Amino acid sequence: MTTHPGYRSSIGPHIEQFIAYKRSLGRRYDVEEKTLVLFDDYLVENHITELQQISTKLVDQFLLSRPRSRPRSYNHLRCTLGRFFAHLVNQEVLEHNPVQSPPRRSRYQRTPFIFDTADAGRLLAVAKALPDKGGTVDRGRTYHALFAVLYGLGLRVGEACRLHIEDIDFERQLLVIRETKFYKSRLVPFGPKLEALLAEHLRRKRARCANGLSLNQPLFSLRGGRPISPGTASQTFHHLIPHLHLTIPPGASPPRLHDLRHSFAVGALTRWYRLGIDPQARLLTLATFLGHVDVNSTAIYLETTPTLLDQANRRFEAFATATLTGGPRS
Repeated sequence: MTTHPGYRSSIGPHIEQFIAYKRSLGRRYDVEEKTLVLFDDYLVENHITELQQISTKLVDQFLLSRPRSRPRSYNHLRCTLGRFFAHLVNQEVLEHNPVQSPPRRSRYQRTPFIFDTADAGRLLAVAKALPDKGGTVDRGRTYHALFAVLYGLGLRVGEACRLHIEDIDFERQLLVIRETKFYKSRLVPFGPKLEALLAEHLRRKRARCANGLSLNQPLFSLRGGRPISPGTASQTFHHLIPHLHLTIPPGASPPRLHDLRHSFAVGALTRWYRLGIDPQARLLTLATFLGHVDVNSTAIYLETTPTLLDQANRRFEAFATATLTGGPRS
């Protein structure tokens, strides 16, 4: 087995095998790989040459040597090591997992801001009014289209920014999402409103391009044909927020661009309640649409909103009434 250039200790081949295994399951594992390279360096610096020398005390010393002010960051570091050693135990390379320290409790968990249709409408209107600057052309309508896709389809901002013209299939009303978080492409259907918006967006791009459009050009670009970066999209979003005059609920965090994805998921759940559809039966569909590997990842996005609670209460009341009267259950 060829060892990764970044691995210098004797456990380098085991790290490489573990990362290859995780990536075969569709995980990107880039950040985790960097963590394991740091641990590999730590072993070399402390003259550890055999797996049996890696004790709980040594692991704890490594964790303390990497300052992590936030519990989430520390726990990610700890869990990466824990999963690696658990893999070695499962492979019968080690007898015991040396990662025994407990995770740190998080004192703060961000509650996203959920955009309802009125909030999203104001965002799109303000975005459309953005003036051109610094040589950009059609800046407002481009951001209007980008934010509409993020809110209407629940894409990750990186996925939307990486879209090319060839990724739009108007015949089947689909977007082809490539290079996702888990290395898997997926097809995302869109409805007539987004179809019209995307068609108009392409028409305007063609009108600005004297030499015509090529299929591999970015769908969302402003200057020099380069795609809008996720960071620039986020900065523009934050610039617009004060103009929306949003009412932020108690406990919710100030809006950020990723909250449009949260809003899509919550909106889907709310619509199912209104239509009398069992949300539990549709979670796998929603997870697939969002590009998650399992429904547990999707559950993070299902934040409670007053509208969602109201719909859930109505469904429960209907169920309870039907149960008491012996009538049909929705």
